[in-house]
Amino acid sequence: MKRNRGVISTIEDFVQRTPILDTHEHLIEEARRLVEPLIDDPLYPCNDWSYLYHHYSSQDLCSVGFSREQARQFFDPHVSPKDKWHIFEPYYQYTCNTAYFQAVEHTVRLLFQEERIHEGNVERISEKMRAQTRKGFYTHILRDVANIESCQVNSLEHILCETEYPDLLLQDMSINGLCTELRHQHIVKARATTLQDWYHLIDQKFEHYGPRAIAVKTQAAYWRDLSFERVTAEEAGPLFARFAREQHALTDAEQKALQDHFFRYCVQKAIEYNLPIKLHCGYLAENNMMPLERLKRIAADLCPLLQDYPHARFILMHIGYPYQHEFIALAKHYSNVYLDMCWAWLINPQASIRFLKEALLAVPSAKLLGFGGDYYPVEPIVGHAYIARRGISQALSELVLEGWLSEEKALRVARHIMRDNAQRVFDYQRVLTTRQVF
Repeated sequence: MKRNRGVISTIEDFVQRTPILDTHEHLIEEARRLVEPLIDDPLYPCNDWSYLYHHYSSQDLCSVGFSREQARQFFDPHVSPKDKWHIFEPYYQYTCNTAYFQAVEHTVRLLFQEERIHEGNVERISEKMRAQTRKGFYTHILRDVANIESCQVNSLEHILCETEYPDLLLQDMSINGLCTELRHQHIVKARATTLQDWYHLIDQKFEHYGPRAIAVKTQAAYWRDLSFERVTAEEAGPLFARFAREQHALTDAEQKALQDHFFRYCVQKAIEYNLPIKLHCGYLAENNMMPLERLKRIAADLCPLLQDYPHARFILMHIGYPYQHEFIALAKHYSNVYLDMCWAWLINPQASIRFLKEALLAVPSAKLLGFGGDYYPVEPIVGHAYIARRGISQALSELVLEGWLSEEKALRVARHIMRDNAQRVFDYQRVLTTRQVF
């Protein structure tokens, strides 16, 4: 028993002290947080305690019956903190058990020194939030409180965000609009009428953003399958010409073929610029729109793509939850596959602990990326990182106590998944040097 406590304590202490290289966030720029919020802004509607629940936690509220009108009032910047509590409290008792909500509780404790959130402190927490919201507070929260060295940010507003803090917030290049989310109006605006025109536009985007990007990212799994089939230029050319002339000219199958063709072109460009390719896999955010049958096929759908591009680096995100076993198989079999645990610790921390234990006994530890907060508000990242560190510590401690790993190996693995693997997979040195030049 004494040895058990010693092993657990050693691993927990090491995991707490190790700075994380966070591989996935959606953070809005700090400058946006320094001005007054705009009502109904999808990313920053208010600056009081309710904002801590805006991303993800609001989806658990919706799941238990929180109406759209209640959500509108709850995130209204003109509604008082105490009035918001009265809207929130009847649902809180049913949602406080989830990891989405526990992350906020840990944030309140670690960032604002409040043991838990309740009617008596929502005004005080709101005042503390506003008081800390000043230039440099992102650095304070991420590095000083959460012990996160840097974050990779997938902007929800720009193809690549021109950040004020390039050494703290490294940026993904979003390729949705170039391939998997083609919009007729964008093609018209670009005056593209031929396949070569769109190739040229993609080339320009990669030339401009590629040297400054840490990776490319697509969330295509939200609206389509990830079976990116081979479509030749001879097949895609007439489809693009028709689509450029008329918005509704293509059938669903023809639209998919065109997307497939351009996605594979973007994969080739990513290889050229040495950019890993991040793919959303598994569970979908929001509510009442998740087609599990399609998500179940993602791992199998990806196999032809993985085989066709052996020199690409594919980052399969969110452990593919709830189909994580298939993703363990992909990472074990394919040398160009890496699994990112971003968001997974929030979706289901117990499943993530089991995943990490199983993955470490099946997959080389170099293939695992241990944390990404996946938030657009900065504050809850603190609580998410706390949950992730707890889960990593528990998984590794159990593997040691069950005789699968030595304590020395467990500590080495912790460093691998928390930072070393990110440094191996992503070219931090190139990005940081290039962004300083720009």
